[in-house]
Amino acid sequence: MTDSISAKSEPENLIEVRGLLSQFGERTIHENLDLDLQRGEVMGVVGGSGAGKTVLLNTIIGLKEPEGGSVKVLGYDRASLTDAQSADIERRTGILFQQGALFSSLSVLENVASPLVEHTKLPKSVIYELAELKIAMVGLKPEHHYLKPAELSGGMKKRAGLARALALDPELVFLDEPTAGLDPIGAAAFDDLIRQLADDLGLSVFMITHDLDTLYAICDKVAVLADKRVVEKATVQELEHSDHPWIKEYFLGPRGRAATKTAA
Repeated sequence: MTDSISAKSEPENLIEVRGLLSQFGERTIHENLDLDLQRGEVMGVVGGSGAGKTVLLNTIIGLKEPEGGSVKVLGYDRASLTDAQSADIERRTGILFQQGALFSSLSVLENVASPLVEHTKLPKSVIYELAELKIAMVGLKPEHHYLKPAELSGGMKKRAGLARALALDPELVFLDEPTAGLDPIGAAAFDDLIRQLADDLGLSVFMITHDLDTLYAICDKVAVLADKRVVEKATVQELEHSDHPWIKEYFLGPRGRAATKTAA
């Protein structure tokens, strides 16, 4: 009985990477990389230029095949997915790419509705009602529904992309540099939106970012990529005391100290 209770209380990993090897020709990006994302966790992934943040994201979401190791998402091993399992992952995850990746020929409403059109058999009227709800959820207004991506500001594009990522009520969301290109006020507002949605909707979030303010404002844990692997995964407060040279420079350099003061 005790074993059963303790097994149920163990945190569930929605992402589980073990011994990952990533290569491009002769160049090794990741070697023996391990990483977990637990249910309900908002995790930021940081690392220097060339550390392989985007490669790691693309490997986890299935855009790149790893050269070695294993990747599990929502309990499924990516190396042996059936079509049904792949479709299940698509329905239960959402992705916000760095530039929003909206369909240029579709309106905001059509963009947000597109995952519902692809993955459900709901009536068109219901699909658009749900899309309108998601658009409102990210802070866009009804007058934005029929604008095309070219007519949106950078911040509006990101909000529309986030609404589309949330269209199917996912449990796991991937964010690629969500505040890149935003002014400080817009970035802070977007951080607040992500944290509020994560709390209200019970989302688990895997986020690539270089924004120190974002790490301090919304992340439960931060995974640091260096030396071709994850060298530490901890809270930002714990990372401030790390002895790793890159982490010390990142969190305790001038910009890191400024972010610490802002968070305080």
